[in-house]
Amino acid sequence: VMVWLRRCTHYLFIVVVAVNSTLLTINAGDYIFYTDWAWTSYTVFSISQTLMLIVGATYYLTFTGVPGTATYYALIMTVYTWIAKGAWFALGYPYDFIVTPVWLPSAMLLDLVYWATKKNKHSLILFGGVLVGMSLPLFNMVNLITVADPLETAFKYPRPTLPPYMTPIEPQVGKFYNSPVALGAGAGAVLACTFAALGCKLNTWTYRWMA
Repeated sequence: VMVWLRRCTHYLFIVVVAVNSTLLTINAGDYIFYTDWAWTSYTVFSISQTLMLIVGATYYLTFTGVPGTATYYALIMTVYTWIAKGAWFALGYPYDFIVTPVWLPSAMLLDLVYWATKKNKHSLILFGGVLVGMSLPLFNMVNLITVADPLETAFKYPRPTLPPYMTPIEPQVGKFYNSPVALGAGAGAVLACTFAALGCKLNTWTYRWMA
């Protein structure tokens, strides 16, 4: 009974974290309607994706103990996002860019660290966290490159109103020293280690709760 309880809890965690990852990434790369805030949004989305990927992937990886499951988790995130964005597309939302599987290469690095350090959990947190945090903002730039001309799309699909928090105050020229990748990678490298540790801890708690 305890084995099945543990397995069911494990699958529930995977589904919950993967769904939340998808919700956070649903607009990543969609800078069409707020071009003044593109770099700011890009940095925030990069960090949020980094953290959601690493907490779920680390949990899954340390639960199974099999290098390769982090990449499998990233694949789950990718498929969920394709389904969700496909639904939006069917409803007429003006996509004309490709939804890119940006999480896969970062998750592969996480798997590689776990394998190369002979399943050392502390090395996974430190090295894996830094690698995922620094790499994902770089890969996420592919999302930005595939966006069509934002002004043309904005004129084609005008939005009559914007909520107050989305209304640009002024164009953010030179924000973050024009380097959203560097800012996202720097912040991501620090925060991802914390979230990798959280992923490991979730695993420990799951076992203790059912012991």
